Amino acid sequence: MNETIERSNFSPRRFTLKNITPSSRALILADIAQRAGAKIMEIYCTEFSANQKADLSPVTIADEQAETIILGELKKHWPDIPVVAEEAASAGKIPTVAQRFFLVDPLDGTKEFVSRNGEFTVNIALIENGLPVLGVVYAPALPRMFLGEQNHGAQLSTLGVSDPLSSAVWQSMKTRALPADGATVLASRSHRDAKTEEYLATLTVKKIIGAGSSLKFCTIAAGEADIYPRFGRTMEWDTAAGQAVLMAAGGKVNCATGEPLVYGKTQRGFDNPAFIASA
Repeated sequence: MNETIERSNFSPRRFTLKNITPSSRALILADIAQRAGAKIMEIYCTEFSANQKADLSPVTIADEQAETIILGELKKHWPDIPVVAEEAASAGKIPTVAQRFFLVDPLDGTKEFVSRNGEFTVNIALIENGLPVLGVVYAPALPRMFLGEQNHGAQLSTLGVSDPLSSAVWQSMKTRALPADGATVLASRSHRDAKTEEYLATLTVKKIIGAGSSLKFCTIAAGEADIYPRFGRTMEWDTAAGQAVLMAAGGKVNCATGEPLVYGKTQRGFDNPAFIASA
């Protein structure tokens, strides 16, 4: 395999501009994510510090304050829908969930946030009957907002934290057919393990793109890549919003054993098995 590693690049030139208006509930999620993103960027510009959680992953005041904003806004708009959020879950605060609940990662890619490479996101997803039917992935430092909703498609807008949401221009995203000369594969910079290498050896790979956080799902949704294999551990709040965007764009996320990746896996403590996201 002749491997070329590049950084992902979301260019609006790659999309066909259409007059698209996301649904009212998608726009509410977009507004909540933008509010959280504004707080994150406020802290990003300071000399913040990172602490270590019990699972050895990093956490900053940006994670905590963004989650507080998101939880408050979700409760205001959907008071009856339970929310499983990363930092609350880490503190043992996990509500009982059934067919309908939210999954929240207030700052996906804390390592990217700490290293200041810009590839971190706000992730909010609505789960219904085990699948993410609505999701927002907001990368405030890029700045890009991705929305995906079942039966409404996937959209992208260039949106800074201080830009009026009402002025956003939404562009449609669709996955692409697998190129004849090989797949563009996304691989985590910090989670490239032996099982991933074994899987890549079974593919015709044109190049490999490195990307942080849930942006990997969005890169496939945008038709800029084809496959994202993940054999290392992830949590449901890491993947749900990105999966919602990818599925709305025509893609899929299956477990390595072939069945769809589903949510509400309380018996597993909300962690995911190995999966492969693809167009």
